[in-house]
Amino acid sequence: MAEERASNNLPHILVAAGILLVGGLAAWQASVIPKSAIYATVGPHIFPWIITAFLLILGIGLLLAAFRGGWAHEQDGTITEFGALGSVIAGLVLNAALIEYIGFILASTLMFTLVARGFGSKQSLRDAAIGFALAFIAYIGFDRVLSYKIGSGLIESLI
Repeated sequence: MAEERASNNLPHILVAAGILLVGGLAAWQASVIPKSAIYATVGPHIFPWIITAFLLILGIGLLLAAFRGGWAHEQDGTITEFGALGSVIAGLVLNAALIEYIGFILASTLMFTLVARGFGSKQSLRDAAIGFALAFIAYIGFDRVLSYKIGSGLIESLI
């Protein structure tokens, strides 16, 4: 019985181990980012360490869940939603393909709308409006506050 339970949990344990491995690699790479005296306490190394911490916490949580029976043990017979997965992948691919031509704001709006569709939303106009607002704020933050160009296109040329 215990042997059967361990074999059923192996995929969960492997996913948790993979996340912990990625967290370890992130920690290693974050540790080699040079620290500059120009920056006070917040520099280019702070966000990689935050991401590293989240990855390690997630990996530990997944590992604990795996040893307790797995995180999907109550979902016997689930079916992969390939349409939803395709919508999310399409959003990511179209963003990467179109950002150079239509700009950051419109490409990100399209991505947000498709990802929301992939997660089950049926209100594309609302999702597009939310995506546009978030992309617009992000663009203004990078362009005006940080003076960093993240893609200029149709909307960006107007502001």
